[in-house]
Amino acid sequence: MALDNFPRTRTFVALSSLILWGFAAQAEPEHAIAMYGAPALPADFTHLPYTNPDAPKGGAITLGNTGGFDSLNPFVRKGTSPWQLPHFTHETLMGRSWDEPFTLYGLLAESVETDEERTWVEFTLREGTKFSDGSPLTVDDVIFSFEMLGTQGHPRYLSLYGQIDSIEKTGPRAVKITFNTPNRELALLAGLRPVLSKAQWEGRDFANAPIQEIPLGSGPYTITGYEGGRYVQLTRNPDYWGKDLAFRAGTHNYDSIKLDFYGDAKVLFEGFKAGEVSAVREFNAEVWNSQYDFPAVTRGDIVKSVIPHQKPSGMTGFVMNTRRAPFDDWRVRDALIQAFNFEYINDTLTGSSQPRISSYFSNSVLGKEDGPAQGRVADLLLPYQDTLPNGTIEGYALPVSDGSARNRAGIRAAMAQFEAAGYMVKDGAMMRGDGTPVSFTILIAKGSTEDIAIADLYLRGLNRLGIAATIETVDDAQFFSRTGEFDFDITTFRRSLSLSPGNEQKFYWGSDAADQQGSRNLMGARNPAIDAMIDAMLNARDSADFIAATRALDRVLTAGRYVIPFWAYTDGRIAHVREMKYPDTLPIYGDGAQWMPEVWWWDASE
Repeated sequence: MALDNFPRTRTFVALSSLILWGFAAQAEPEHAIAMYGAPALPADFTHLPYTNPDAPKGGAITLGNTGGFDSLNPFVRKGTSPWQLPHFTHETLMGRSWDEPFTLYGLLAESVETDEERTWVEFTLREGTKFSDGSPLTVDDVIFSFEMLGTQGHPRYLSLYGQIDSIEKTGPRAVKITFNTPNRELALLAGLRPVLSKAQWEGRDFANAPIQEIPLGSGPYTITGYEGGRYVQLTRNPDYWGKDLAFRAGTHNYDSIKLDFYGDAKVLFEGFKAGEVSAVREFNAEVWNSQYDFPAVTRGDIVKSVIPHQKPSGMTGFVMNTRRAPFDDWRVRDALIQAFNFEYINDTLTGSSQPRISSYFSNSVLGKEDGPAQGRVADLLLPYQDTLPNGTIEGYALPVSDGSARNRAGIRAAMAQFEAAGYMVKDGAMMRGDGTPVSFTILIAKGSTEDIAIADLYLRGLNRLGIAATIETVDDAQFFSRTGEFDFDITTFRRSLSLSPGNEQKFYWGSDAADQQGSRNLMGARNPAIDAMIDAMLNARDSADFIAATRALDRVLTAGRYVIPFWAYTDGRIAHVREMKYPDTLPIYGDGAQWMPEVWWWDASE
């Protein structure tokens, strides 16, 4: 990861807040709450450090999405909604600073209070909080939202709700939530639940509401127009209740934001070149270097900005569905990883300009270390050694090819693993023990042109193994429906991870989520060691134990061979019209849904 663009002192401060982890007891209401130590900003802070409090308001931008949408409700499982909506239209009790591993500052709530063990948390709402229609946002709305989202909302909300023992009104503007599980992160997660309008949804079918029933929010923007599958128009609310908050200083500066939808990434890029889209994120370094040379760039009308970050690599690749044969056999999964000629594919598609992801938390202090597990990491893993994937304790690393198109060593290793698993090649086809040929499909959304190109190259190696694999492309609605129901053999996978992993890990790869439709455990991981490492993370009381537990989890996931990893996105790359500006100071998390366009502004003075 290219961190050299940051001053070294900045890197130390950011990471030391994670490494020097200490839990500070809160004995009275505070303006903020941190998972690690004390919040960086005092109660009288004037703005977040990565914003420009003097940024002008005004301007209109258009952002492009691929695929389509059939819902404007991002809080339920049904339908496909624009992914940006929650960040624009709805708010939570607390808001996150993206310059700290995990610290929340008051947003709808003016204060937060909790006990030393964090068995409960109490929030006090600010005076004057309102929904965008001018109606007051009250404690009753908060309580209703927890119950509605926990019972009818998207499955990602179920885990927290199941760990709440009670939620009660303790004052005109105060709400107290008591937990039934020893989990120190719950107090923070409660602060991040979106608040809905009780008056809008009480007694109604929230989970199946039609597209025209747009959830009412309290956020800076409202939906002022849309055409199903085509566009959504967002307009900044001039009467937004929180416009004078320090937490909001220098944010949400554009008067209007339009979300336009395109059939695929290539069509979107052509729209950008034609001036129909204001900014695009580019995830391919080779494309960035070779195709962003059109006239608007050379004239200076389009600016190419590179945004470094300090996040873990996360995981991007092809995920295998272990609920189905033959992917339930780790040897088959290992063979399919061996057959993936990464070095050749990376050179062909990116010019070898992006390094491979080596593990889920690589590129950070949380990532597994090379070689055998040692010390506290080994202590955590050894009780589960009978259930651990091969290489977890001994050490596992991805195969490296010679970069040639044929990948002879990788194909030989893959063939050996298939044979060990009881398969054999007959008449040029890979056969199961019962004599039936091995075949499967790779499910990809139509707009994912890069993933399709990767799969095309991958099929060559699979063909050499005698495997009849095919690529199946579907529209966004089908893709989200099928992946939500785990109806695939192999599909594309992207899981971003933070410097403060916590309860979401259960939703990503915990055993309870393996058969929970709509969960993000696409691979169907079901391993007691994974569950135990997540619990160890959540119950850690010092930095050493937390880091050890995360590194142990990283080992189990990586050695589980669930995903065929692609390349890491070491920098954010945004091409944008020159009138779009951003602050000189960057957050440690770099680019993200809550950075561009949230802290950007319009300046046509040039």
